[in-house]
Amino acid sequence: MTETLPLFPLGNVLLPGGSLPLHIFEARYRQLVMDLVNEVVPGRRFGVVGIRQGWEVGEDNVDAMYEVGCSAHLDEVQQLPEGRYDITTTGRDRFRLLQLDTEAAPYLMARVEWLPDSTPRQDSEQLRDRLSASARAAQERYVATGLRVEGTTNPDESTDFAELSYALAENCVLAPDDRQELLAETDPVARMREIRSLINRETEFVRRLRAVPAQLSEFAEHAGTN
Repeated sequence: MTETLPLFPLGNVLLPGGSLPLHIFEARYRQLVMDLVNEVVPGRRFGVVGIRQGWEVGEDNVDAMYEVGCSAHLDEVQQLPEGRYDITTTGRDRFRLLQLDTEAAPYLMARVEWLPDSTPRQDSEQLRDRLSASARAAQERYVATGLRVEGTTNPDESTDFAELSYALAENCVLAPDDRQELLAETDPVARMREIRSLINRETEFVRRLRAVPAQLSEFAEHAGTN
C-alpha cells in the first residue's frame, strides 16, 4: 500500500511511538504546519526521514536521506512570534521512500510504501519472553550508570513485544545511525536482540570511561530543533 506524504528531513531519527518536539522557523515548514492544522494535509500526518551522517540537513540533498522513515502525527501546536511554531509529534508507522516530489508543495513530498514487520526468522513465545526480560535487565543496568533520556519512563509491562524495542530505545541516548538500524529492522525478534546489544554496548562504554560522549550529549539536547 502506498501513499503520498509531506516529508521533513532531519538530523534525527524518529521511531514508532517516540516523541519528537520541533521548533519550526523555516518558511517551508511553517507552511507545512499550517497545512496540517488546516487539514490541507489530511490526518495531521507527515513523514520524518533521517539524514545520513556527514551530510547537510535539508531537502536539497535528497540523496543523503535514508530510505526508511517514520510517519509523525502532529499532536500540539504553539504559535510563537514571527510566524514560528513549537510543535509536539508522535511517531506512528514506518515507510520506505519510493519517489520524491520537489514541485508539488513548498516542502518536499514523497510517495511512500508502508513497511510492516516481517515474519521472524526464529520465533516462539518462550524466546520472546527471554529476550524481553534480558533487554529490560540491560536497560536497568544502563539506568544504574546514571544515564536516562530526560522525561522518559520505563516501558509498561503490557507493552507489545514488537513495540518494546522502540520503547527501550527511547530511554537510551543512541546515535542517529543506531536508531536508523532499529527503524529499518522489520524482524521484531532481531530488533529486540539489536536494542539489547546497543544498550549493553553503551552501558559498558560509560562504565569504562565514566563519561557520555560529547556528540551523544549534544544529540540528546538538540535533537528536537529545526
